[in-house]
Amino acid sequence: MNSYWIDSYPDILENHQKLDKNIETDICIVGAGITGITCAYYLSKQGFKVVVLDKDKIANHTTGHTTAKITSQHGLFYKYLINSFSKEFAKEYLEANELAISNIKNIIDTENIDCDFEKQDAYVFTKNESDLEKIKNEVDAVNSLGFNAEFTTTIPLPIKNVLGAIKFPNQAQFHPRKYIAGLVKSILSNNGEIYEDSKVYDIEKDTNHYITYTKNNKISSKYVILASHYPIINAPGFYFLKMYQETSHIIGIETNEPLFDGMYINSESPTLSYRTANYDGKRLVLVGGFEHKTGSKIDLSNAYSFLEKNAKELYPDAKILYRWNTQDCVSLDKIPYIGEFSNLMPNMYVATGFKKWGMTSSNIAANIITDKILGKTNPYEDVFLSTRFHPLKNIEELGNLAKEVTYSLTINKLNIPEKTLNSIKSDEGDIVEIDNKKVGIYKDIDGNVFAVKPVCSHLGCELSWNNLDKTWDCPCHGSKFNYKGKSLYDPSIKDLEIYELE
Repeated sequence: MNSYWIDSYPDILENHQKLDKNIETDICIVGAGITGITCAYYLSKQGFKVVVLDKDKIANHTTGHTTAKITSQHGLFYKYLINSFSKEFAKEYLEANELAISNIKNIIDTENIDCDFEKQDAYVFTKNESDLEKIKNEVDAVNSLGFNAEFTTTIPLPIKNVLGAIKFPNQAQFHPRKYIAGLVKSILSNNGEIYEDSKVYDIEKDTNHYITYTKNNKISSKYVILASHYPIINAPGFYFLKMYQETSHIIGIETNEPLFDGMYINSESPTLSYRTANYDGKRLVLVGGFEHKTGSKIDLSNAYSFLEKNAKELYPDAKILYRWNTQDCVSLDKIPYIGEFSNLMPNMYVATGFKKWGMTSSNIAANIITDKILGKTNPYEDVFLSTRFHPLKNIEELGNLAKEVTYSLTINKLNIPEKTLNSIKSDEGDIVEIDNKKVGIYKDIDGNVFAVKPVCSHLGCELSWNNLDKTWDCPCHGSKFNYKGKSLYDPSIKDLEIYELE
């Protein structure tokens, strides 16, 4: 099943274009998700000549698979910010996200975009006594920043045994692809250019310009914005040392029962998320959760059944219409990286590490980057400073990341696979040893065998088989490949090597 956002609004760009020529432009943007498109929107309105490139279709990856909550409530987060940074830092983070909500509403009104935008209150709730004090502390922390958060023991979501929740008023939700379609219309009217199916393979510095390379063409520009979810360039930014990826799953259900107002997420683990969306004159319920680090060697076959079980506890007549999943980049200190890609590469910018809150973070990023290109000081740029070093002070997260990378690069490669080619059943995949070489094998339901070298084309980590999506996933940095070896998710650029079986 496909994402509801893509299924309900499949075509954003009416006249499909693939880059087939060399171009000179002011700004080249890599990635046509909500971040890249929002950057292009603001910059094209400032008179810049803008070109956007995407390896797939507009808003088809992370943006097309989001929950699309527009909120400054990012879990129980502000107590953490105050304790880890400062009260002033937390206040600026909150202000930046609240401003992003207003900015999105202003864009919708200015461009007259019909995207199902609606104000909704946002809640983090708990059914656990041990988390109740955390909820109350978060209310106090948020209100100390001058915001009007509320503690409540009742919520509109029909879930049993809720002990308490923190409520953020006047948040919002929308249809992300309809919103982006409105931005695209504005970009094109301001002479911006957008190219789909135009994968970027490399970017080089050439005197005062950058050269961005696709398979057969190149773009020369003074500025480059990396809005490709995960930066495709390793050095000198070294974001692969400061970030990992998580996968979340979502289902869309139809019910005849009356539905709730508001947007919800629980505080305990496993995480569950709830919101509604317009659907053929009715309302669809989106239930998300079953989070895990991308590439973890765990059984994912029950990911959707877990969500479906929770959905049917709320609505016994629930009919499952959609299932999808998505990946999100998470920085070591949980703050997005927005701004200069590296101090050694002026005029190249990056936006990544949104930690599942890309709707507001994308607008923050677009405003910070636009201001930097215009030579203006953005009041929130230091909060999200992409070249900061303090994330490396998060010793626990850094240690976990280093341990996973070391294991996948060295130790795991020495392990002898337990399975053999003959022991792999239909619709199953795993790593086997053939002629003293490790080979990634997938057998489809008809018994056809697909063999790849199970080593990530990014930095060489050994891949893990994903038995839900039938993909090869990288446990180090979150690259993802289909069973035929095609690269699906950054930071990988190249496809996997195919192993020819005799």
